[in-house]
Amino acid sequence: MVAGGRLATGVIDITDDLAALDRGGFWAVVVDFEGAARCVRFADVRAAPSLTAIAGRPWHGPLRDVWTSSLDRDGYVAGVRRIRAEIAAGEVYQVNLCRVLSVPMAAVSGEAIAALGGALARGNPAPYAAVMYVPEADIRVISASPELFLSRRGDVVRSGPIKGTGRVAADLLEKDIAENIMIVDLVRNDLGRVACPGGVSVPALCALEAHPGLVHLVSTVEARLRPHVGWPELFAASFPPGSVSGAPKLSALRVIRDLEPAARGPYCGAVGWVDADRGLGELAVGIRTFWFAAGRLCFGSGAGITWGSDPEGEWRETELKAERLLRICSSVPT
Repeated sequence: MVAGGRLATGVIDITDDLAALDRGGFWAVVVDFEGAARCVRFADVRAAPSLTAIAGRPWHGPLRDVWTSSLDRDGYVAGVRRIRAEIAAGEVYQVNLCRVLSVPMAAVSGEAIAALGGALARGNPAPYAAVMYVPEADIRVISASPELFLSRRGDVVRSGPIKGTGRVAADLLEKDIAENIMIVDLVRNDLGRVACPGGVSVPALCALEAHPGLVHLVSTVEARLRPHVGWPELFAASFPPGSVSGAPKLSALRVIRDLEPAARGPYCGAVGWVDADRGLGELAVGIRTFWFAAGRLCFGSGAGITWGSDPEGEWRETELKAERLLRICSSVPT
């Protein structure tokens, strides 16, 4: 695993018990959007070279036109209209509607995983980039995530929900600001379940961040945890991430189950590391993320749907989010 500036090797433990993250050791963590957790403890942890340095050979990806989508344009637009009807009926305020793109690909080696990680690091550098190849735990994940789900430093936890995406700042609308504030409120409520009284704050609201090929509105929510709150309690309060589910969260998850024909897997879940010995951790939201499953290479893209959403515009947003990364992944070096 390469993440957070560390290279971890030598698997010594694999578990689905999040309580293990409080008992010591350095762990890779992948939690699927549907809740399945895979935690891997490593024997050797050292400073990592750059992902571009780790990649030993060029990445040879699939052709761009062979990718298929779990929801085509018509299906996605119909889903947006259904969500707007749910909003009109008072069932939800916002739902993140996603689709999974995939292409057949034979079993890949750790060398190939590193090559794709290097290609993404060169073409789409990201603050929470990670490359994880742990076949013993069926983990083959390459992430260029720009979004922080949870960072932990002792009893202080931060989250950085993203809502609002455009090619340039001028593309962002009032709808994007309203949606960001809505999700910030949701994250505040989630973290408030495990925080000290009065221990939740919002240091930044709707800050503009530039990333390769697009811009985002990003907020920061911080909480000071109550004594004895561990990773299981933190996940129980805050997972899945609010920015990729919706509000109210339980109602949004019901709509997602009704409308999305494919499981999201690591996409929109949590991907990152925990250093239990030092009380540190950094988990990204698993967006801008590739993973291998059942003989296929997969990638997800989605958009947050509100009453103000234009169905065709939301489809175009999913195309924008996927465009750069699929181009990088599908390139075939000569």
